[in-house]
Amino acid sequence: MILLKLAISSLYNRRASAFLTLFTIAVSVMLLLSIERVRVDAKSSFSNTISGTDLIVGARTGDIQLLLSSVFRIGHANNGVGWQSYQYIKQQRGVNWTIPLSLGDSHKGQAVLGTSADYFQHYKFAKKQQLSFSQGRAFAHLNEVVLGAQVAAKLGYSLGDSIVISHGMGNTSFHHHDDNPFTVVGILDATGTPVDKTLHIPLAAIELIHSGNHTSHEHEQHDDLTGEPKQITAFLVGFDSPLYTLQVRRNINQYKPEALLAIMPGVTLRELWEMLTIVEKILLLFSIVVVLVSLLGMLTTLLASLNQRRRELAILRSVGARPWHLFTLISIESLLITFLGCLVGCGLFYLLMSLATGYLQSNAGITITIAMLSSYELVLIGAIMAAGFIVGLIPATRAYFYSLSDGMSIKI
Repeated sequence: MILLKLAISSLYNRRASAFLTLFTIAVSVMLLLSIERVRVDAKSSFSNTISGTDLIVGARTGDIQLLLSSVFRIGHANNGVGWQSYQYIKQQRGVNWTIPLSLGDSHKGQAVLGTSADYFQHYKFAKKQQLSFSQGRAFAHLNEVVLGAQVAAKLGYSLGDSIVISHGMGNTSFHHHDDNPFTVVGILDATGTPVDKTLHIPLAAIELIHSGNHTSHEHEQHDDLTGEPKQITAFLVGFDSPLYTLQVRRNINQYKPEALLAIMPGVTLRELWEMLTIVEKILLLFSIVVVLVSLLGMLTTLLASLNQRRRELAILRSVGARPWHLFTLISIESLLITFLGCLVGCGLFYLLMSLATGYLQSNAGITITIAMLSSYELVLIGAIMAAGFIVGLIPATRAYFYSLSDGMSIKI
């Protein structure tokens, strides 16, 4: 107890350098915990880019390729799904809802998605969160468009604006559908998913503008928003019970009239994340390096101050302190700095997470869980404490030998 009080007094006397060392450790702990929490929650959020959907059905291709093209709008589907096949599968036993998806058009580099009104009711993201509108409503006529949050913010659109879509994906298009302008009637809340970068129009409008008809004068009733296109890019399926998933998936993959592929998005998302494990390893390595640098900073500070404290150590020896007392004193000081650094770092971590939660959800699609430290995070804190103690043994050992060589007077 006496050595603990002495260590606290010693650190207080050197509070400027002790605070800088403590703050460095605190920042490194904050970064380590933040990176770890973001890594875990990013994996969870990535897996929940689309949730509540049991199957994604498209033309036969690779599982990941179908997922990337239909959900992430990355790449292109080589073939589509015939409308008759879609209708047949839609009527299968156990199917609760379906959402047709038609891709291939764009607007200033942003993907245009043709779909049905069911999209706004059944499409879910994160932990089964439903799409919601920050402004306006869902489309009700063929010449209406609903914008994702990022599209509206990036291009500066608001309700009532008129836009023209272009044939083909990407920033460059040589065919603009100028005779079929769309009116913005809704803007979705930010989701942090590809929905934010998408323009949503009625499925029937896709077929009409490609056939040269006008969306503003024909088939403007709600019942005609889907129409009967020749084919679609893919479609989402939800079942009354998960028990139907494997059976219907097998039937679709063995469907003879057309080569189709049905994937379970959750499983395929996990497979895709496994391909990105190198990112996890880099993040973990980066955080470990940050912690090591802070501990080396503490070691440097303690060693630098040790020479200046030789008079102090000699005085302690003169009042009866033994060499192992001095060894213990320096060890306690390093442990105190590490402990307080971890404590302050945890506080900074929760402060940072509370401030960054909304931003990460809206801009990166990462839903941060603000909860007690997990067992793994506690293990990380314990490892830092142990490393801090081990690092403190170096100056403690030097203090021990200084006390032996100096005795009660300084010998330089």
